[in-house]
Parts: sequence; C-alpha cells; structure tokens
Amino acid sequence: MHVTVNAAMSVDGKLASRKREQLAISGPNDFARVERLRKECDAIMVGVGTVLSDDPSLTVDDETATRTTGNPIRVVADSRARTPPDARVLDDAAETVVMVSEAVPTDHVTTLEAAGVSIIEAGENRVDLAAGLEALSERGVDRLLVEGGGEVIFSLFEADLVDELSVYVGSLLIGGRDAPTLADGQGFTGDYPDLELQSVDRIDDGVLLEYAVKNR
Repeated sequence: MHVTVNAAMSVDGKLASRKREQLAISGPNDFARVERLRKECDAIMVGVGTVLSDDPSLTVDDETATRTTGNPIRVVADSRARTPPDARVLDDAAETVVMVSEAVPTDHVTTLEAAGVSIIEAGENRVDLAAGLEALSERGVDRLLVEGGGEVIFSLFEADLVDELSVYVGSLLIGGRDAPTLADGQGFTGDYPDLELQSVDRIDDGVLLEYAVKNR
C-alpha cells in the first residue's frame, strides 16, 4: 500500500489553535490540489480527534459521486470507538471503516455497526496501524491518503508506514504550546524519519513542500 500524508500547517507548524478550532490555513488553489489527491486515492484516513474537532465529510467535491462510485472509502482510527453516530463521516455519501482496538466497549461497536460502519479490530489497547492498514489492503485499498491529525501522523511515521508527505505552509502564525502540530505523540529522540525534498511550489499565499520518505 502507498501511504501519502497531506496536511496544512501554519508557519510555526500548527494544524489548529489550542482550542482545536478549524482554521483556513490554505486557499482555493490548495483546496483544488487536495481534491485531486482525494480523487486519486482508494481511501482517506483521519484520527478520531479530527472527527471530534472538525466533523469532516472526507468526500470528493463531485455531485455525481455516491457511496459506490466516486468517493474513496473513509477510514477513522478510533481505538475506543468514540466517533459520534451523527458524525458526517458516517453519512451515506461513502463507505466508512472504523479501526478499533480490542479494548473497545462492545456497545460502542454496536452503535457504529448500526450506522452502517465496517469495523476493523487491530491492536490490544490502541489501534495497531500496521495491522489496520494490512486489513485495508486486503479490502483492495492500494493508495491511502492521510489527512490528520498529528497523533495519527506521528504514529504512522513511528511505524514506518508513510511513503510521501505533502505539507502546505500557510502565511499564518498560531502559537501555543498546546496547539496540535504536524506530528504529535511522544516525539522522536532518535531514528528520525529520513525525508527527501522533492519539490517546492508557491500556491495561494503559502508554500507546498513535497517529500519522499527515504527509509521506505
């Protein structure tokens, strides 16, 4: 499986404010670029934190797209199945898969399954992303686009599962020690991911940096 991480961040590396508010970091031309990325992938993944803070739909901007044509599979990494049953990611616009751990409360799984969600159980106390992605691959997912948040992005890099990283850096400074960053989690103290810069492009009032992950 080919895994691409795509994110927009401020000049100080923040994905949102400390209040986890969704901010307009990029502009229309970058939105169009992300739309193209979504149409080229088989599935789009986010963590449950992104679902709770942003309530994204994770669909393509195409009126002809339906649950079976046009829209990629939507994937949520959600160890304890905290995704609300009324979240937009659970609507009928596309198929949705939620990755949970073995520690997930049974009633939470039942609620999600009643909403039409497919469940992948991987990992004991938290989602084992390597096992989860293998299960997605068995379902025919060859290209996965990851759109956040920082915890999921860090965990994917930690597990050596990322092939490409695209980062849009907008002309915005957010600040705040508690504001989410591109890669949260525990952070690396060694064996840092080895990135190779592939291109730099000015888009809207910002810069797109595209990297290949060399240790892949």
